[in-house]
Amino acid sequence: MQISDRAQQIEPFYVMEVAKAAKDLAQNLGPQDAPMIYLNIGEPDFTAPDLVQEAAQKAIQAGTTQYSSALGILELRQALSRWYKSRLNLDITANRIMITAGGSAALQLACLALINPKDEILMPDPSYPCNRHFVGSTGGKAVLIPSSAQERFQLSYESVVQHWTPSSKGVLLASPSNPTGTSIAPQELKKIIDFVSSKNGVSLIDEIYLPLSFNPNMAQSALALSDNVISINSFSKYFNMTGWRLGWLVVPEAIMPTLEKLAQNLFICPSVIAQQAALACFEPASLQTYEQRRQEFMARRDYFIPALKNLGFDIPVMPDGAFYAWADCRPLFNKLGVDNSWDASFVIMRKAHVAVTPGRDFGHNGTEHHIRFSTANSMTQLEETIRRLAILLA
Repeated sequence: MQISDRAQQIEPFYVMEVAKAAKDLAQNLGPQDAPMIYLNIGEPDFTAPDLVQEAAQKAIQAGTTQYSSALGILELRQALSRWYKSRLNLDITANRIMITAGGSAALQLACLALINPKDEILMPDPSYPCNRHFVGSTGGKAVLIPSSAQERFQLSYESVVQHWTPSSKGVLLASPSNPTGTSIAPQELKKIIDFVSSKNGVSLIDEIYLPLSFNPNMAQSALALSDNVISINSFSKYFNMTGWRLGWLVVPEAIMPTLEKLAQNLFICPSVIAQQAALACFEPASLQTYEQRRQEFMARRDYFIPALKNLGFDIPVMPDGAFYAWADCRPLFNKLGVDNSWDASFVIMRKAHVAVTPGRDFGHNGTEHHIRFSTANSMTQLEETIRRLAILLA
């Protein structure tokens, strides 16, 4: 059977390969061995709050589980509209909001609606690997632009202008970013969006981690800067619903019919059980829980980043959101007996029983000597990680 050229161009998702190796090793550990600590997957250790779980159960019991509109149930779109107003002071009408089958489906639909074959989309290197594959799946081309610590590992206005060509169609940015946890300063982001708009291009902004921002000066949605952006978001991270597969898009109203047509054909609708459950995310008790958890994520960052630095990892930019540490491990290569982050990750996994993600997934700009740690784990596990790494590096 002949595999399609498109499928063959998709690279493996190495973080999942490492996850499989970690689980295989964990299954063979003896009772005397330290259990595996998983800091490789960007998944909150918190699950959906009680009210959200109860709402899902009630939906099943009441039978409100049949198809919804391809745009999602109106009540949830209205709840998100109110959330934008109360949290970000933004007037985003429900007519601009589309519920999707996860943030991945949101990005796929946006790419299919707006990118033609051979269109070039600029994005930073490093960046989340699936984003470039969504662009590639449309026949477009992801153009990875090396970004430095001085640029907070993000695209700058100057780099976008420098790399813009007649084939350029737009930018795909994430703020805060996976794997770096860094955001684009609002004034810089506005300059980028305005430039792209002047070229009749599209600004795709992944804001999945925006509610998990820790610096008020950075925590501004691109929707506040321009009506001409596509905002991708998700219930997975801040709302702790990773396996529920529910996300959303905020778009200019003019392109909503196109997105609806695509969603009708590709997905029919998002999970209705997940949508009914997500309504409870906006209850006052749930929102209070989410804010408490955001504070906990910030406390974990504030402990873990300095502790990694004390061990010798180089982290030149303090993450201002999400739950990641993008750590240069070159200073520790000699101690680990390696010369790249892929091998370093496996040494850490096998000797310290800590699963981390090598930089290989995230691009080509220095990724061979970076490791991504996920701090979406308990403080107890993070403290134990530092203890084990200190022993290993001693």
